[in-house]
Amino acid sequence: MTRLSVPLRIIALLALLAGLAFLAVRIPSANAEPEYVLAVSWQPAFCETRPKVRECRNQGEDRADTRQFSLHGLWPQSPKGKAGRAYCGVKMADIKRDKTGRWRDLDMKRLSGDLWQRLKTAMPGTQSHLERHEWIKHGTCVEGATPESYFATSLALLDALNASSVRELFAGNIGKQISGEAIRNAFDTAFGPGAGGRLRIACKQDDGRRLITELTIGLSGAMGEKPDLATLIAAAQPTDPGCPGGIVDPAGLQ
Repeated sequence: MTRLSVPLRIIALLALLAGLAFLAVRIPSANAEPEYVLAVSWQPAFCETRPKVRECRNQGEDRADTRQFSLHGLWPQSPKGKAGRAYCGVKMADIKRDKTGRWRDLDMKRLSGDLWQRLKTAMPGTQSHLERHEWIKHGTCVEGATPESYFATSLALLDALNASSVRELFAGNIGKQISGEAIRNAFDTAFGPGAGGRLRIACKQDDGRRLITELTIGLSGAMGEKPDLATLIAAAQPTDPGCPGGIVDPAGLQ
């Protein structure tokens, strides 16, 4: 057997240690914090592109969703390189109903009266049974969650966003153009330096206008009963910025 000299043995040991370090960085820890995306919509812009859906037929300036963010969903994420987390423990019949848009027929435990009233205001899509779709596809993958706890947490996060300078920026510029930089700066002001780097902006074209339709916000950490949005954002990984900015659409078809 060939015996390595001392310098060669040191080099081999260093190479082995480097390989182990490489694997350590790339193998997710069993104790890694859960990661999520909070998705919120600017409802007037959504309704410009989907005017016939039930929640958009009667949208007027008197509705709360014309001047604040609306809840789309809270989506658990998977480690990079793996399939997305969806439909955890859900019956195949319900998956088929969900994928074919038969949300009304989805099986979901009824929410308490107070929570349901709050959700109907915060998530206009409840008129199209969006809450059942969000629970079946995403909420079932939140460990230990029930529909009640899942939507209570989602609303707590949305309330924190709507109480911030981010909502003030949008509400103060209805009908006007705002830049992605301005939105990210508002996030930094509201939730701490770097928060804007965890934000992705989605836009859609509408007859030559670029409308801001949705914000998706990276979160990381245990939610608990009273989630702290700033802490969860700070712990998340930065993401690509998405759309460079657009118009904050007013209520009604433009």
